[in-house]
Amino acid sequence: MADDHGQAAAHRVRVEDSDLSYFCRESDSVLIAMARTGRRGIPVGCTRGGCGVCVVEVVAGRWKKLFPMTRAIVSEEAEQGGRVLACCIAPESELRIRVVGKLSKNVTGTVVARVT
Repeated sequence: MADDHGQAAAHRVRVEDSDLSYFCRESDSVLIAMARTGRRGIPVGCTRGGCGVCVVEVVAGRWKKLFPMTRAIVSEEAEQGGRVLACCIAPESELRIRVVGKLSKNVTGTVVARVT
């Protein structure tokens, strides 16, 4: 959906267990918008679903898939349960996410195990 100026709508993304909250356009990945916040230490790998450093769990909200997710990193069952790659999704509503794996230490200061 676009706004009155033809721009993709933006939705707030809130990261659980941190003070990080930012806006992400429906045309941008959650990871790229997170990196644009300027927060130090956000690992941006391949940005297309291949490396797995940006695993997140969507706790609340609607999202759409921008790119296919590598099944070796995120199984279909995990994806259906909300475990996705932040570089592969864009918000369709306000999102609440929990970062896991390598990304969690840099965003929240704690490590959350990655389960696929």
